Amino acid sequence: MVSVDGHDDDAGEGNHADDEHEGHAHKAHDEGSSLELSAAARRNLGLTPEYLQPVRLSTYRKTITVPAIVAGRPGRTEVEVSTPLTGVVTHVHAVAGEAVTPGTLLFEIRLTHEELVTAQTEFLRTLGELDVEKLEITRLEAISESGAISARTLLDRKYSRDKLEANIRAQREALKLHGLSDRQIDEIAQEKRLLRSLLVVAPETDEHDHEEELKLSGETVIPVSYHQIDEAHADTNPLIVGELAVRKGQAVAAGDKLCVVSDLENLFIEGHAFEQDGPAITQAIDKQWTITAVFPGSDGDQIVSDLPLVYIDTEVDLNSRSLSFFVDLPNTKTRDVKNSQGQRFVSWKYRPGQRLQLQVPVEEWPDQIVVPVDAVIREGADWYVFQQNGGHFDRLAVHVKHRDQRFAVIANDGAIFPGDVIALRSAHQMQMALKNKSGAGADPHAGHSH
Repeated sequence: MVSVDGHDDDAGEGNHADDEHEGHAHKAHDEGSSLELSAAARRNLGLTPEYLQPVRLSTYRKTITVPAIVAGRPGRTEVEVSTPLTGVVTHVHAVAGEAVTPGTLLFEIRLTHEELVTAQTEFLRTLGELDVEKLEITRLEAISESGAISARTLLDRKYSRDKLEANIRAQREALKLHGLSDRQIDEIAQEKRLLRSLLVVAPETDEHDHEEELKLSGETVIPVSYHQIDEAHADTNPLIVGELAVRKGQAVAAGDKLCVVSDLENLFIEGHAFEQDGPAITQAIDKQWTITAVFPGSDGDQIVSDLPLVYIDTEVDLNSRSLSFFVDLPNTKTRDVKNSQGQRFVSWKYRPGQRLQLQVPVEEWPDQIVVPVDAVIREGADWYVFQQNGGHFDRLAVHVKHRDQRFAVIANDGAIFPGDVIALRSAHQMQMALKNKSGAGADPHAGHSH
């Protein structure tokens, strides 16, 4: 029979050359501290090859545990979409919860701002007068060569042209103050018609080209509900439409909120440490130690390791006396589907508001025997592990130097050696089975601190 760690049990004690414990032969079984497990029992205890591994030396980082919450990145995660101009909402293309890509049409607004209409009218009128003046200058220049008119007359018309051009520059600046972009003003000048409606599209959160957030009516945009995701845009980061603050037919003033869109691809974890923990967190940043996040779940805790610590808040909260610090949290999509109407809905693994715990390193111990906390069991003043010895598991007394919620640090004092195979889980159940085997009453609270 071949055991889990690959040793031939029949060859057993007589063949030390193939023993992967580097010269440590199988020990004689002490029935009082040795447990033989069937293959079914090993499966029931979860002792798969993953949890029957040789002991190795590694670096252990002593940590403190602080409460935390998933938070958005200020100015990035949530973006408020507002209208720069007064008008009436004529179409609402997005629905709450829908995923959209930057540049997708969200709202159509019919403009009713009287001052804007007047400013556009004056701008078009001045443009028309300038065109007439240029034509007249061209005509006068043709006949001035023959001496039919004086040079003074032509010069006066050129002065009038320059005044009109100055007025147009001033009127362009006035239109900008009303919220129009250079591109929109250029289109008004080229098409010689007033801006009657405004198309509001989803913004690009990582760029700052504000002109792309507002478009003239008649420009090609894609309504949200008809947005087809092709291969070229499959990797485009979607924005989630959150609160819809307006409805069709509603009058809105300049600056009113239309909706909120969220970019959940990259988030922060906001940890809340005690004020006195500030130096330890600063040390973690200085030494570039990474943070471990522990998310509680119905199927057990989910561990996310190697998260970089970004920065510490500059102020201590006056009410809670806690110090906030922030950790990067990359997010992943768990669902990306379209319904029968072509609307896209995306779900993310992490959401702002989720509660969790952060483990912050405060001290580093190199060359330690580090095992999962379920690999050790305490009985009275003694700690034990279960070492695989052929087809048996022998209980060995060890010195546990330190233990936290996830790991135990065992002294490298010769009780076990690097290369020895031990059970990395279910030590409590194996201890109870050993007691039942010996006929002693098993203490159901063995290994648990209260």
